[in-house]
Amino acid sequence: MLDAFTHLLTPLPFFIMLCGVLLGIMVGVLPGITAGMLMALVLPFTYYMTSVNAVTLLIAIFVGGVSGGLITATLMRIPGEPNAIMTCLDGHALAKAGHPGRALGLGNAGSIVGGVLSWFALVLLAPPLARLAIAFGPWENFAIVCVALMLIASLSGGSLLKGLMAALLGAMLSLPGVDESSGTLRLTFGFHQLDAGLDVMPVMIGLFAVSQVLADTFNIEQQDTDRVRANMRGILTSFADYVRYGWNMLRSSLIGIAMGVLPGVGATIASIVAYTTAKNLSKTPEEFGKGSEEAIVAAETANNATTGGSLIPLLTLGIPGGLTDAILLGALTIHNLQPGPLLYLKSPQVVNTIIAAHLFAHVVMFVFMTVGVMLFARMMLLSRAWLFPAILVFCVVGSYALNNRAFDSWIMLAFGLVGVALEFARVPLAPFLIGFLLGPLAEKELRSGLMSSGGDLSEILTRPIAMTLLLVAVALLAWPLLRGGGRRPAIAGGLPVPPDQR
Repeated sequence: MLDAFTHLLTPLPFFIMLCGVLLGIMVGVLPGITAGMLMALVLPFTYYMTSVNAVTLLIAIFVGGVSGGLITATLMRIPGEPNAIMTCLDGHALAKAGHPGRALGLGNAGSIVGGVLSWFALVLLAPPLARLAIAFGPWENFAIVCVALMLIASLSGGSLLKGLMAALLGAMLSLPGVDESSGTLRLTFGFHQLDAGLDVMPVMIGLFAVSQVLADTFNIEQQDTDRVRANMRGILTSFADYVRYGWNMLRSSLIGIAMGVLPGVGATIASIVAYTTAKNLSKTPEEFGKGSEEAIVAAETANNATTGGSLIPLLTLGIPGGLTDAILLGALTIHNLQPGPLLYLKSPQVVNTIIAAHLFAHVVMFVFMTVGVMLFARMMLLSRAWLFPAILVFCVVGSYALNNRAFDSWIMLAFGLVGVALEFARVPLAPFLIGFLLGPLAEKELRSGLMSSGGDLSEILTRPIAMTLLLVAVALLAWPLLRGGGRRPAIAGGLPVPPDQR
């Protein structure tokens, strides 16, 4: 770990870290453009980096994007990122009351505390879980993938059926190419470009960058005039503020870490749960929604605490917790690295870099958000009519540069249309991508188990851990159906649950 921190302080990784956090904050400030979209956009550039520098850049963007939404939510009452929706309620109210710097300062303080505490959870929980997971066989690994897909489908928002269909559709589209068991081609339909299957990069760029650009062009002229001018007064919080809101920060951090560990839950739901919990335990609940400082601290602390929590299942089990983790999984796959317990044994320097970059990025984010808030606030004035064409150009160039063939660019555009269609049908995109990434792993583990058992599928029932995980998957499938016909109930006192990052 010390070597990883030392490496991040060398000129090139340090510069990559600064650029990643800066770009993440800038994208978080711009309404309609998410950190996940930027991560998908820069993914082609990581192809030419070392694996260590690639994960450094993506982690930095991830952390910066989660925090950048605070500025737009506070000054414009528009969540720059979906996870900032709860900050809109009280951050903007406090800003309109004449204290925008105070609102931004409290949110920034909660962000650094949540990020640091989630880093400790990542350091303490990930290694023992990885050691436990090394003992798993193919049946246990297959059962884990089933649990992850059910969690994603049931907790990603909206209908359980739609989430499950999205995951299965993604898994189905991962089938073209060479069958690893028999070595024969399947589902290529005569296109030799599909012999190696669909590349992850054009699929992700199309789903999350192109589709978002196309969808947002329908309301590109939308403007919000309810804007508050930023100022630096109150941006620096005192030690007394940390003492006053210490228990709130600790509680919200634990909520964010727990929500981050659960695949498919994400920072949006974590902030809602932390906000609701803070309101229920507050001595002045009537102030919530009217500029409550407790509310701002709870929402922003939980947001950033999910970053470390979501990395725990990714590093220990190879299971992405959400969109950004799925993109990080794709980046590791591009660099011939398989996230999971074996990553600790085969590439410990990559694991240590991810963990070190997570903490380092939060420190850099805190500094940038403190000294550069006035500059970032001006980013809100940029017109998306100028940004979107440039984004599309980078998407096409990045997809083409992967294999120097136009076929990948057409695949990217095709999946952009697929993403738009799924969005209009209110089908979540995160289960689709995670199904696409985990489908081959599920098939590989299932076939390995069947080969070891001589084709006897019932052997999975004789293995306690695998059987328990399958029962959990069945319970996750049945529970929403029993409670409400497959739809997740709203939380936070009737507030509708927004979808997680696209």
